[in-house]
Amino acid sequence: MSTLASVATEKEGFKLLVTAGPRAQKMVGIWLFGSAAWVFSMVVLGGITRLTRSGLSMTDWKFTGRLPPLSDEEWQQEFEKYKQSPEYKRVNKGMSIEDFKFIYWMEYAHRMWGRALGVMFALPFSYFLRKGYITLRLGLRLSALFALGAGQGLIGWWMVKSGLEEPPSEYVEPRVSPYRLAAHLTSAFVIYSGLFWTALSVVMPEPPAESLAWVQGAAKVKRLAIPVSLIVGITVVSGAFVAGNDAGRAYNTFPKMGDVWIPDDVFELKPLIRNFFENTSTVQLDHRILATTTLISISALWWSSRKLDIHPAIRSLVGSTLGMAALQVTLGVSTLLSYVPVSLGTAHQAGALTLLTLMLLLNHTVRRPSMSLLKTLPQVAKTS
Repeated sequence: MSTLASVATEKEGFKLLVTAGPRAQKMVGIWLFGSAAWVFSMVVLGGITRLTRSGLSMTDWKFTGRLPPLSDEEWQQEFEKYKQSPEYKRVNKGMSIEDFKFIYWMEYAHRMWGRALGVMFALPFSYFLRKGYITLRLGLRLSALFALGAGQGLIGWWMVKSGLEEPPSEYVEPRVSPYRLAAHLTSAFVIYSGLFWTALSVVMPEPPAESLAWVQGAAKVKRLAIPVSLIVGITVVSGAFVAGNDAGRAYNTFPKMGDVWIPDDVFELKPLIRNFFENTSTVQLDHRILATTTLISISALWWSSRKLDIHPAIRSLVGSTLGMAALQVTLGVSTLLSYVPVSLGTAHQAGALTLLTLMLLLNHTVRRPSMSLLKTLPQVAKTS
């Protein structure tokens, strides 16, 4: 009979998310890290789909999915549907059916990879519930993440639908709503973050702490890491609006935007707030400023932590985060100067998620230990 622990297991004064011992803890941890990695791959595949302009190739959607075209006649039917779309009429008119097959397969793979993730998440989840490994707290958290994942399909179709509508002007290229694309991408980042943080909490219920001095040092890092994480998160969302407005294909110069530092049309739209989400110039300028701010803030975090007495793992994480931030800025500038090739654009999107991963890991590592662990710690770490 299926059982779900109603309260988290108490062990040495703190609450565990997984019951039934270390083996169950390891199994659930591997499953959650695997699910997070799958979401990571979904984000990368979604980036490739967007950059190859494949996202509008499928003009309908079913929650359960369907088989791809298997005969020439079925392919022709799908191609005829696509020919009715604004993208075909204004951008891809005259496209061959072989070219259509490429963009169709890209979008089909993205959709089915997401559905496969749902199945691969739900089956182990059911098994672990039946075995009684998962506590109520963890069960509720994972149920919420599963619901968000299921909603991603709906958000994705809601996004695609906006690109299948006729643009307001004959001079405007058909594309999805930047708001809807940002919602879709941000939601994916939220799901990934939830899975990764939960996986860390399962396998590492206590942060690394071998002395009270190291705990105090970690607390100081935490006070800096939280606002830096907020800046990273805002920068990631701004990148979603860059993607939604196709802003990376404008002002392909650096550090100036064309011949100026700030374009004249940054506040062209009314009301003023629209410029930050719909104006290509403003959206790209915002992302440049936020990316620079992110690099400076992570550099400041690294500099401030240099002389702190902290666990070697935390010191290593801060250094790795700074290195990734520098790499991400380099990727962003290279992508811009190269007019957003698929390879660099995809690497830049993956880099954003990698930087977010390191910030999550850092914040998880500098958590305050449980009171029971604190009572056992010496004032200073023992040296070998």
